[in-house]
Amino acid sequence: MRKLFPSSSLSSYGSGWSTNQRIAIGATVVAVLLALAGVVALLTGGGNGQQTPDAAPPAPTGGPSHSEAAPKPSSGSGSVPKPPQIAEPVAYAKAAAQMLWSYDTRDTSRDQQLAGMRAWMTTETKYADWTSVAGQVPDPVLWSRMADQDQHATAHITEGHYPGAFKQALAEDPSAITEAYIYVVTVNGKQTLSWKKGGGGAEERAVTLAVQCRPNHDCTLAAIAPSVTQ
Repeated sequence: MRKLFPSSSLSSYGSGWSTNQRIAIGATVVAVLLALAGVVALLTGGGNGQQTPDAAPPAPTGGPSHSEAAPKPSSGSGSVPKPPQIAEPVAYAKAAAQMLWSYDTRDTSRDQQLAGMRAWMTTETKYADWTSVAGQVPDPVLWSRMADQDQHATAHITEGHYPGAFKQALAEDPSAITEAYIYVVTVNGKQTLSWKKGGGGAEERAVTLAVQCRPNHDCTLAAIAPSVTQ
């Protein structure tokens, strides 16, 4: 049985960051990443699939297009919240995770969901991995099926932190982050799902995000890591 968003969506994305983006983030954010196996696994590892609660309704298979372009702003953002004005990486990552794990097909179209998520992204194209974020949204057919069931979800964030490998890399070369100012943050929480006729379910969630927080600027989302690193 499957939940609203398949296990490949909104919790972990298996295809990973593109080669160019992985190189840009790895080379310019923390110069010592290549020497640290734990962080290399973060940037190049496979997906982190999660089991689906048995109570969830069935949903068709099939993933989104990995090359999907960002929707036009005119489509609106439905129930997707606007990005907060936060300048602290962990706090922003927690807000971003809550946004990723929350949705409402009753009043938000797929294009609106994508547009709302796009607003959280960094505008620095060198570091923005939109594919990893857009890939969290199911394809149009699946979204339509979910809307037929009035499926929606809320999220409760329990904590956020810098993974140990990232902290080690940063400690060994503190100046390495000063080019892109991208921080790696892992967030844990719980997602609660609901649909027609009182159906529902819940499960623990975890995601590792790349968050850009330049000095004197609000943070933005750069990418979703292909696997969760604690």
